[in-house]
Amino acid sequence: MRTRLRRLHGSAFNRAARIACLAVGALVTHSAVAGDLNFGKAGEPVQLVVGYQPYYTQAWSGVVMRGKEFWKKYLPKGSTVEFQIGLQGAIIVNAMLAGKQHIGYMGDMPAIVATTKQNVADVRMVAAIGFGTDQCNIFLARNDAPQFKTSKEALQWLNGKQIAVPKGSCTDRFAQAVFRKEKVEPGAYLNQNIEVITSGFRAGKLDAAVVWEPTASRIVQEGLARRIASGASVGENDAAFLTMRRELIEQRPDVVKGWLNAELDAELFLADPKNAAEVTKMAAAQTTGFSEKALWMSLYGQYPESQGGTPVRNSFNFAFTPATMDLISKSAVFLQSIKSINVDKLRPEAVVPDFTTAVLKERGLKAPVGEVRAMAASEFKGN
Repeated sequence: MRTRLRRLHGSAFNRAARIACLAVGALVTHSAVAGDLNFGKAGEPVQLVVGYQPYYTQAWSGVVMRGKEFWKKYLPKGSTVEFQIGLQGAIIVNAMLAGKQHIGYMGDMPAIVATTKQNVADVRMVAAIGFGTDQCNIFLARNDAPQFKTSKEALQWLNGKQIAVPKGSCTDRFAQAVFRKEKVEPGAYLNQNIEVITSGFRAGKLDAAVVWEPTASRIVQEGLARRIASGASVGENDAAFLTMRRELIEQRPDVVKGWLNAELDAELFLADPKNAAEVTKMAAAQTTGFSEKALWMSLYGQYPESQGGTPVRNSFNFAFTPATMDLISKSAVFLQSIKSINVDKLRPEAVVPDFTTAVLKERGLKAPVGEVRAMAASEFKGN
């Protein structure tokens, strides 16, 4: 698999990334209608297809699940799991709605969108796999921008500037929240995918952009732009979720519970700083175009407070906490406002909290189950 991934480089990777990024602006517009799926009876082996995002750091519990195979401990003997990479959440959403994937790891925006397409297929959120302030919410500025003393100063510099985001994504929600809070009026607010944003910084044609990890750290590590602010600068959160098809939830609660026990193991593994090097190597093996240093910085690296750095890079709530539900509510309102969904409040069954609550109780844990605390760049020991 790694050999195949490494072939997806240069222009081929850029074309794939461009297609995936364009999908964000029109999530789930051409999904095939899928009939009910049959996952068998309790205790029987199950064949699962899992979509996950190694290109979104906050959803890296999927990377660990693939690399460490914790699911083998909990699923019925003889079960199989196929992991399929999605360059962005929209790709996974479409595959789940079409019945080609049964479990999905994705950011908050595509997860929310997926739950509103029940006329195509019924997808629900079953766990909160990441919660933070600087995984999706990261402002970058061109290298010759002034040396700002604070993030607030940097955000004011954005007035009248050309700013790009992949619209319809978590970066769009964050950017617009910042504009309202800080009374920023950009000269132009551009809808650009990650490839175009990267090229714009390289060519000196872009003032600023909002991107997610690990792309943000890659752009910084390559010297194409500087980090100037994040959600930590203005009190804005970002998140990632685990989604499942309704049929799997209803037919195989034993599988759902087993998968969530394995997911909990993966989150605890991620939260342990002793595993940082191993996690980074797993992410490097499952992605292309990223250095180990950029991948490590995206989850474990420490950035100055003046650049929106925060002591906690990611929290693993696992269960649906009040803060998580508040973010879901705000995101739904935003998605309705830009016409990505046709409701401003999710149906009650869109979020299924019972399984994570039961798993935490049985294992004597409470949310959050762990967190990744930022480490000095000097602690990186990879290539």
